[in-house]
Amino acid sequence: MMKKLAVLTFFLSLTGILLFQCSSTPKRSRKPVTAIEILPKSKYYPQGTPITIKTRTNVKNGTIQNIKVEVDGKSYFSGKTLENEIKVSTNEMPMGKHSIKVTAIKTDSVKGENYSDFTVVSDTKPVDYTYKITATYPHNTKFFTEGLLIHNGYLYEGTGEKGQSVIAKQVLKTGKILQEKKLDKKYFGEGITILDNKLYQLTYKAQTGFIYDAKTFDKTGQWHYEAKEGWGMTNDGTNLIMSDGTENLRFLNPENQQVLKTISVYDDKGPVKYLNELEYINGEIWANVWTTNTIVRIDPNNGKVLGRLDLTGLLSVMYRDENKPIDVLNGIAWDAKTNAIYVTGKLWPKLFEIVPVKK
Repeated sequence: MMKKLAVLTFFLSLTGILLFQCSSTPKRSRKPVTAIEILPKSKYYPQGTPITIKTRTNVKNGTIQNIKVEVDGKSYFSGKTLENEIKVSTNEMPMGKHSIKVTAIKTDSVKGENYSDFTVVSDTKPVDYTYKITATYPHNTKFFTEGLLIHNGYLYEGTGEKGQSVIAKQVLKTGKILQEKKLDKKYFGEGITILDNKLYQLTYKAQTGFIYDAKTFDKTGQWHYEAKEGWGMTNDGTNLIMSDGTENLRFLNPENQQVLKTISVYDDKGPVKYLNELEYINGEIWANVWTTNTIVRIDPNNGKVLGRLDLTGLLSVMYRDENKPIDVLNGIAWDAKTNAIYVTGKLWPKLFEIVPVKK
């Protein structure tokens, strides 16, 4: 009997200890959870549309120390109120996605974060243009055109395809090749640009760019870029600008090729993808849209599409040799001294001097 009583006393004592420990163990502090609502509800917001960001923070236990609401890293609200309405102006926002981050911190330092985003598009419809041909010149039908530019009155061209990629200096009116450099056959050449006596060249999927002396074509350097692909290239007189086949354009420091900023290109309907060969013309970026007969004119400050040039019918049967293949429209060159604009395509037999005409 005494033995049974001792055992019972032991278990009762153990149970008491466990109950005491459980009751004295603090509850685990839970993260605050914030719901985000963007009003008015829409897929796209034309630039200038006022936006309201509503936040509602739920706290299971504990007390809120601070709630911070940021848009693109800029603070729009900081305080303790659990429900908030924040007014956001999109007047000066560039095109594309903008991130919202809400950080809620409790007095015990437990933190909860939530994210959302909204997309700003152009508030105006692009101006539509057609064209007038003012002159035609021969173009090398072996050149798979990826880059085109005018420098000191000469036509420079960068071409693609592995084993056939070159950079070439040509006489504009005759197409005569004055200077040529072949790219290693493992590379597919892409866009080119000349800035401060240096010629820069992209490659397609190697994530490698090359730098040459613009006069001698001697290679002086190379760099690696994070973009998965290199497509078109130009410059604004200060920075390099490259496309990667998406709606994004990267601005690079020419000294170290580091990305300074990225803009996203949108018209009033959404993103304009497949931006290919580029040219900087009178403060605008002009870009071929791959597989189309369209060139878009882009505001370099915010990515807004200002105009759309339709070159349908440019390469009519009168300029074609049916026995030779041709590929898509690609290649824009501008002579800053004469204001002349030239366009061509991959394997095309002609280079065209054109004047845009409003429809």
